[in-house]
Amino acid sequence: MSGLDPLVGRLEVADTDAMEQLGRQMGRMLRPGDLVVLTGPLGAGKTTLTRGIGEGLGVRGPVQSPTFVIARTHPSLVGGPRLVHVDAYRLGSAAELDDLDIDVDGSVVVVEWGRGMAEGLRDVWWEVEISRAAGGAVDAWDEDAADPRIVTIAARP
Repeated sequence: MSGLDPLVGRLEVADTDAMEQLGRQMGRMLRPGDLVVLTGPLGAGKTTLTRGIGEGLGVRGPVQSPTFVIARTHPSLVGGPRLVHVDAYRLGSAAELDDLDIDVDGSVVVVEWGRGMAEGLRDVWWEVEISRAAGGAVDAWDEDAADPRIVTIAARP
């Protein structure tokens, strides 16, 4: 694979600003046809990372959680690929994700809560897992407290 290869491994991310910066870096590296599957509990920073990816891609925002609309498409403002941001939390199966008829080849697709569901969209994809550095449950990011995250990036399969 290419794209995110230089980022493969474990990274410690100190705060929301650093998470968005990581996303911007990823967005500049991703290409049409790339699939990113984000995993992590509520409040881990999945949407924050995706917001940064959108900025790095130069898409129209704002990038917000698509929880209730399932998927949002953000067109490019700079002639690059569009960002398709999917929240698979409320989907019951991979077939429901497939029913969204996403242009995977012409877009960068980011799927929150997609593990076990989104992998069928591509033969290869990027898996990004976000967890709390201190271990234990992840609460929503407290802007005033040191609460770093561990971001693990891997190429799959």
